[in-house]
Amino acid sequence: MINTNTLSSEQLASMIDQTNLKHYISQTELELFAKAALPYRFKTLAVNNAPIPFLNKILEGSPTVCDAAVSFPFGQCTIETKVFETKDAIAKGAGEVDYVCNIVELKSGHWDYIEEEMRRIVDVCSEHNIISKVIFENCYLTDDEKKRMCETALKVRPTFIKTSTGFGTGGATVEDVRLMKSMVGDELKIKAAGGIRSAQAALDMIQAGAERIGTSRGIEIVDGFRTHEIYS
Repeated sequence: MINTNTLSSEQLASMIDQTNLKHYISQTELELFAKAALPYRFKTLAVNNAPIPFLNKILEGSPTVCDAAVSFPFGQCTIETKVFETKDAIAKGAGEVDYVCNIVELKSGHWDYIEEEMRRIVDVCSEHNIISKVIFENCYLTDDEKKRMCETALKVRPTFIKTSTGFGTGGATVEDVRLMKSMVGDELKIKAAGGIRSAQAALDMIQAGAERIGTSRGIEIVDGFRTHEIYS
Protein backbone atom coordinates (compact mmCIF):
# COMPACT_ATOMS: atom_id res chain seq x y z
CA MET A 1 0.00 0.00 0.00
CA ILE A 2 1.24 3.49 -0.84
CA ASN A 3 1.77 5.83 2.09
CA THR A 4 -0.14 8.99 1.18
CA ASN A 5 1.43 10.83 4.11
CA THR A 6 4.80 10.85 2.35
CA LEU A 7 3.47 11.21 -1.20
CA SER A 8 4.91 14.10 -3.21
CA SER A 9 3.01 16.00 -5.88
CA GLU A 10 5.38 14.56 -8.48
CA GLN A 11 4.65 11.02 -7.30
CA LEU A 12 0.92 11.71 -7.34
CA ALA A 13 1.12 13.06 -10.90
CA SER A 14 3.01 9.94 -11.97
CA MET A 15 0.05 7.85 -10.79
CA ILE A 16 -2.49 9.73 -12.91
CA ASP A 17 -3.88 8.83 -16.32
CA GLN A 18 -4.98 12.28 -17.46
CA THR A 19 -8.08 11.57 -19.48
CA ASN A 20 -9.93 13.07 -22.41
CA LEU A 21 -12.25 10.57 -24.08
CA LYS A 22 -14.76 13.03 -25.51
CA HIS A 23 -15.70 12.14 -29.06
CA TYR A 24 -16.89 15.60 -30.09
CA ILE A 25 -13.81 17.80 -29.66
CA SER A 26 -11.50 19.31 -32.24
CA GLN A 27 -7.86 18.52 -32.89
CA THR A 28 -7.05 21.99 -31.57
CA GLU A 29 -8.74 21.12 -28.28
CA LEU A 30 -6.78 17.87 -28.11
CA GLU A 31 -3.57 19.79 -28.68
CA LEU A 32 -4.39 22.20 -25.86
CA PHE A 33 -5.24 19.23 -23.61
CA ALA A 34 -1.88 17.58 -24.28
CA LYS A 35 0.18 20.76 -23.95
CA ALA A 36 -1.50 21.68 -20.66
CA ALA A 37 -0.60 18.23 -19.30
CA LEU A 38 3.08 18.32 -20.31
CA PRO A 39 4.46 20.21 -17.26
CA TYR A 40 2.76 17.76 -14.88
CA ARG A 41 4.48 14.65 -16.26
CA PHE A 42 1.41 12.45 -15.80
CA LYS A 43 1.84 8.73 -16.34
CA THR A 44 -0.37 8.75 -19.43
CA LEU A 45 -2.84 10.66 -21.50
CA ALA A 46 -5.83 8.33 -21.72
CA VAL A 47 -7.44 8.94 -25.10
CA ASN A 48 -9.36 7.39 -27.95
CA ASN A 49 -7.14 5.65 -30.45
CA ALA A 50 -7.42 7.73 -33.62
CA PRO A 51 -5.46 10.79 -32.35
CA ILE A 52 -2.60 8.81 -30.77
CA PRO A 53 -0.05 9.56 -33.56
CA PHE A 54 -0.95 13.27 -33.41
CA LEU A 55 -0.64 13.38 -29.62
CA ASN A 56 2.62 11.44 -29.59
CA LYS A 57 4.26 14.24 -31.59
CA ILE A 58 3.32 16.65 -28.81
CA LEU A 59 4.50 14.23 -26.10
CA GLU A 60 7.88 13.61 -27.74
CA GLY A 61 10.61 13.84 -25.10
CA SER A 62 8.08 13.60 -22.26
CA PRO A 63 7.76 10.64 -19.87
CA THR A 64 4.01 10.69 -20.51
CA VAL A 65 2.67 8.13 -23.00
CA CYS A 66 -0.68 7.65 -24.71
CA ASP A 67 -3.04 5.16 -23.07
CA ALA A 68 -5.38 3.61 -25.65
CA ALA A 69 -9.05 2.98 -24.86
CA VAL A 70 -10.04 -0.29 -26.57
CA SER A 71 -13.70 -1.14 -27.26
CA PHE A 72 -14.62 1.98 -25.37
CA PRO A 73 -16.96 2.59 -23.62
CA PHE A 74 -19.34 -0.36 -24.04
CA GLY A 75 -17.06 -3.37 -24.62
CA GLN A 76 -19.50 -4.82 -27.14
CA CYS A 77 -17.02 -5.77 -29.84
CA THR A 78 -15.96 -9.29 -30.69
CA ILE A 79 -12.75 -10.64 -29.23
CA GLU A 80 -11.18 -10.52 -32.70
CA THR A 81 -12.10 -6.86 -33.09
CA LYS A 82 -10.66 -6.01 -29.67
CA VAL A 83 -7.44 -7.87 -30.44
CA PHE A 84 -7.09 -6.03 -33.75
CA GLU A 85 -7.81 -2.68 -32.09
CA THR A 86 -5.19 -3.45 -29.42
CA LYS A 87 -2.58 -4.34 -32.04
CA ASP A 88 -3.42 -1.28 -34.10
CA ALA A 89 -3.26 1.06 -31.11
CA ILE A 90 0.16 -0.30 -30.16
CA ALA A 91 1.39 0.00 -33.75
CA LYS A 92 0.20 3.62 -33.80
CA GLY A 93 2.20 4.38 -30.63
CA ALA A 94 0.09 3.53 -27.58
CA GLY A 95 2.22 2.95 -24.51
CA GLU A 96 -0.58 1.38 -22.44
CA VAL A 97 -3.95 -0.22 -23.20
CA ASP A 98 -7.25 -0.13 -21.26
CA TYR A 99 -9.98 -2.38 -22.66
CA VAL A 100 -13.61 -2.78 -21.63
CA CYS A 101 -14.70 -6.33 -20.91
CA ASN A 102 -17.79 -7.73 -22.63
CA ILE A 103 -20.35 -7.03 -19.94
CA VAL A 104 -23.13 -8.97 -21.72
CA GLU A 105 -20.99 -12.11 -21.67
CA LEU A 106 -20.05 -11.43 -18.05
CA LYS A 107 -23.66 -10.91 -16.94
CA SER A 108 -24.59 -14.10 -18.81
CA GLY A 109 -22.07 -16.08 -16.77
CA HIS A 110 -19.91 -16.95 -19.77
CA TRP A 111 -16.66 -16.95 -17.82
CA ASP A 112 -14.72 -18.96 -20.40
CA TYR A 113 -15.43 -16.17 -22.88
CA ILE A 114 -14.34 -13.48 -20.41
CA GLU A 115 -11.12 -15.37 -19.70
CA GLU A 116 -10.34 -15.92 -23.38
CA GLU A 117 -10.98 -12.25 -24.18
CA MET A 118 -8.75 -11.12 -21.34
CA ARG A 119 -6.01 -13.58 -22.17
CA ARG A 120 -5.84 -12.70 -25.84
CA ILE A 121 -5.64 -8.97 -25.20
CA VAL A 122 -3.16 -9.33 -22.35
CA ASP A 123 -1.02 -11.61 -24.51
CA VAL A 124 -0.78 -8.96 -27.23
CA CYS A 125 0.21 -6.34 -24.68
CA SER A 126 2.76 -8.64 -23.06
CA GLU A 127 4.35 -9.41 -26.45
CA HIS A 128 5.00 -5.69 -26.87
CA ASN A 129 5.91 -4.98 -23.21
CA ILE A 130 2.80 -2.81 -22.91
CA ILE A 131 0.88 -2.29 -19.67
CA SER A 132 -2.62 -3.81 -19.88
CA LYS A 133 -5.70 -2.81 -17.91
CA VAL A 134 -9.06 -4.55 -17.93
CA ILE A 135 -12.09 -2.39 -17.12
CA PHE A 136 -14.75 -4.17 -15.07
CA GLU A 137 -17.40 -1.38 -15.10
CA ASN A 138 -18.36 -2.14 -11.51
CA CYS A 139 -21.52 -0.03 -11.49
CA TYR A 140 -23.25 -2.83 -13.43
CA LEU A 141 -21.82 -5.76 -11.46
CA THR A 142 -22.76 -7.55 -8.26
CA ASP A 143 -20.07 -8.07 -5.65
CA ASP A 144 -19.93 -11.75 -6.62
CA GLU A 145 -19.33 -10.78 -10.26
CA LYS A 146 -16.60 -8.34 -9.23
CA LYS A 147 -14.93 -11.10 -7.22
CA ARG A 148 -15.19 -13.54 -10.13
CA MET A 149 -13.60 -10.94 -12.41
CA CYS A 150 -10.76 -10.58 -9.90
CA GLU A 151 -10.30 -14.35 -9.84
CA THR A 152 -10.18 -14.46 -13.63
CA ALA A 153 -7.65 -11.64 -13.69
CA LEU A 154 -5.45 -13.48 -11.18
CA LYS A 155 -5.31 -16.36 -13.66
CA VAL A 156 -4.61 -14.21 -16.73
CA ARG A 157 -2.43 -11.50 -15.14
CA PRO A 158 -3.22 -8.14 -16.73
CA THR A 159 -1.09 -5.40 -15.20
CA PHE A 160 -4.11 -3.59 -13.76
CA ILE A 161 -7.75 -4.25 -13.00
CA LYS A 162 -9.83 -1.10 -13.33
CA THR A 163 -13.09 -0.01 -11.72
CA SER A 164 -14.90 1.93 -14.42
CA THR A 165 -14.99 3.68 -17.77
CA GLY A 166 -16.44 6.86 -16.31
CA PHE A 167 -19.23 6.54 -18.90
CA GLY A 168 -21.48 4.21 -16.89
CA THR A 169 -24.07 4.95 -14.24
CA GLY A 170 -21.37 5.18 -11.57
CA GLY A 171 -17.63 5.55 -11.21
CA ALA A 172 -14.98 4.46 -8.76
CA THR A 173 -15.88 3.92 -5.11
CA VAL A 174 -13.60 3.35 -2.16
CA GLU A 175 -15.62 0.24 -1.31
CA ASP A 176 -14.98 -1.28 -4.74
CA VAL A 177 -11.27 -0.53 -4.60
CA ARG A 178 -11.09 -2.19 -1.17
CA LEU A 179 -12.99 -5.22 -2.44
CA MET A 180 -10.70 -5.58 -5.46
CA LYS A 181 -7.62 -5.14 -3.29
CA SER A 182 -8.88 -7.78 -0.87
CA MET A 183 -9.15 -10.20 -3.78
CA VAL A 184 -5.87 -9.59 -5.59
CA GLY A 185 -3.58 -8.31 -2.83
CA ASP A 186 -0.24 -7.33 -4.31
CA GLU A 187 -0.55 -9.75 -7.24
CA LEU A 188 -2.23 -7.19 -9.53
CA LYS A 189 -2.47 -3.41 -9.51
CA ILE A 190 -5.73 -1.47 -9.30
CA LYS A 191 -6.78 1.58 -11.28
CA ALA A 192 -9.61 3.69 -9.90
CA ALA A 193 -11.41 5.77 -12.52
CA GLY A 194 -14.68 7.59 -12.91
CA GLY A 195 -15.83 10.59 -10.90
CA ILE A 196 -12.49 11.34 -9.18
CA ARG A 197 -12.43 15.13 -9.20
CA SER A 198 -10.41 16.26 -6.16
CA ALA A 199 -7.12 15.66 -4.45
CA GLN A 200 -8.88 14.16 -1.43
CA ALA A 201 -10.89 11.77 -3.59
CA ALA A 202 -7.69 10.62 -5.32
CA LEU A 203 -5.94 10.12 -1.98
CA ASP A 204 -8.91 8.15 -0.66
CA MET A 205 -8.64 5.77 -3.62
CA ILE A 206 -4.89 5.39 -3.13
CA GLN A 207 -5.33 4.69 0.58
CA ALA A 208 -7.87 2.00 -0.35
CA GLY A 209 -5.33 0.28 -2.59
CA ALA A 210 -5.35 2.00 -6.01
CA GLU A 211 -1.99 2.52 -7.70
CA ARG A 212 -3.33 4.45 -10.68
CA ILE A 213 -5.98 7.14 -10.94
CA GLY A 214 -7.96 7.79 -14.12
CA THR A 215 -9.39 11.30 -14.22
CA SER A 216 -10.04 14.27 -16.46
CA ARG A 217 -9.16 16.49 -13.49
CA GLY A 218 -5.50 15.57 -13.09
CA ILE A 219 -4.30 19.16 -13.26
CA GLU A 220 -6.81 20.32 -10.64
CA ILE A 221 -5.97 17.32 -8.43
CA VAL A 222 -2.22 17.93 -8.49
CA ASP A 223 -2.63 21.70 -8.05
CA GLY A 224 -4.99 21.11 -5.14
CA PHE A 225 -2.56 18.67 -3.56
CA ARG A 226 0.30 21.16 -3.91
CA THR A 227 -1.63 23.96 -2.26
CA HIS A 228 -3.04 21.65 0.41
CA GLU A 229 -6.57 22.28 -0.80
CA ILE A 230 -7.66 18.76 0.10
CA TYR A 231 -11.41 18.54 -0.30
CA SER A 232 -14.05 15.96 -1.07
